[in-house]
Amino acid sequence: MGPPELGRRMKRRVVVFQAPFRVRMKIETVPTPGPNDVIVRSAISSVSAGTELLAYRGQVPTGLPIDASLPALSGVFRYPLRYGYAAVGTVCAAGDRVAKTWVGRRVFCFHPHASHIVVDPAGLVPIPDDVDFRDAVFLANMETALTLVMDGLPAIGEHVVVFGQGVVGLLATGLLSQYPLAALFCVEPLARRREASLQAGAQAAFDPAVMPSVTDRLKETTDGGMADLVFELSGDPPALDAAIEAAGFGARIIIGSWYGSKPVAVNLGGAFHRSRLRLIGSQVSSLPPKFLPRWTKPRRFSVAWDMIRRIRPSRLITHDLAVERAAEAYELLDRRPEEVLQAVFTYKK
Repeated sequence: MGPPELGRRMKRRVVVFQAPFRVRMKIETVPTPGPNDVIVRSAISSVSAGTELLAYRGQVPTGLPIDASLPALSGVFRYPLRYGYAAVGTVCAAGDRVAKTWVGRRVFCFHPHASHIVVDPAGLVPIPDDVDFRDAVFLANMETALTLVMDGLPAIGEHVVVFGQGVVGLLATGLLSQYPLAALFCVEPLARRREASLQAGAQAAFDPAVMPSVTDRLKETTDGGMADLVFELSGDPPALDAAIEAAGFGARIIIGSWYGSKPVAVNLGGAFHRSRLRLIGSQVSSLPPKFLPRWTKPRRFSVAWDMIRRIRPSRLITHDLAVERAAEAYELLDRRPEEVLQAVFTYKK
């Protein structure tokens, strides 16, 4: 028999995408944990304005695997759907075959939004003692930003442009600002995010509605050579054409956006054809092959924690919402994105 808490019929609150533009908070019985499981009582989970918003809007290809690399996100995108991948909390109970040292540990979980999470501890990432929950909840996004930068391989003195200053874009800008670059520019339609990009270390931030300002500035700073390295992180298909326009001869364009089911029509008949550009797809589930022999998961997490300590991403949290207000959070992101940098759900009951 496990500890008493494992045997109780506890209730938990979970977020469910019922259908496009329909989200509800559901109360259900906590699944019965096995002897190799623990129960995590959530403190905070972060809301992705990227993939989760695609799920909210019904823009995810039906039947696509959610994330085969994460047990909690197995299955395919099909409504009703549970999604989310960044929760932090405290282990409150452990099964008979789990070391009791897990109880009381603060952990990060790649798991959909829920007040109580039943999981094998092998899928948990312990949070360092000196990292606050509000910073720790950014671990997944920081790991993504780290992967993007590793794919880009920025070099000393390069001119770099980042399209998209959502949370991942802002974290990537924060990482890039630590390199001795010649220039770091950002392109973002929302004024609040442009301001945040300057605080993250960008030298200039532009509205894509005035794209000539970006290219003119690049021509001025590079003597006509344009950018060496471009990141497309906006999730907006037309931004890929703008990224190609900003890239110089032989430049790398790192595509970190996931467009879901949105059509992407790219102009490859102009500057792209003669400029020997490289379009590089980046995704956090794997690292560039050249790093794989040495970069284990623990090493990636160790570096990500170091970057979290340095950047302190909790300053990006603009909305703390009780999980009972989940529908309000997604409606806000969908209709008034200019008001939000990062929204989080809290679990105080």
